[in-house]
Amino acid sequence: MSMTASPRPDDPPVLRIVLVEDSALLCGMLRDMLEELDGVGVVAAAADEQDALAALERLHPDLAIIDLELRAGSGLGVLQRLQAEPERFGRPRAVVFSNYGHPPVRARCEQFGAERFFDKSFQLDELVEFVQAALPEPGS
Repeated sequence: MSMTASPRPDDPPVLRIVLVEDSALLCGMLRDMLEELDGVGVVAAAADEQDALAALERLHPDLAIIDLELRAGSGLGVLQRLQAEPERFGRPRAVVFSNYGHPPVRARCEQFGAERFFDKSFQLDELVEFVQAALPEPGS
């Protein structure tokens, strides 16, 4: 019988994520799905631009998953600040998860450094696959 080592609950995640999402229901569901992946930890969630920027500055995560429509401010504002002040935020990778995927909006997100754009309506599985692929290889 072979056993593989699994991370202990107190081990820090190898991929630290900040979720920027104003829907508490969607944020909770997304957090649960992502944290089922070995090595992934959602270290903070924010519902508005200011809280998102504060969490990103404080935690320097590996990845930010950003909705565009927030309670206050916008996901575009978050992306713009991440691009303008990369040292302040630890240079996290950023992806957008939004229903507002019109070509000009996608182009603007890309201009502000978003690596990918996932449509909430039908690309949740693709987002989870992206996160899984972003995990570092064991031993690297």
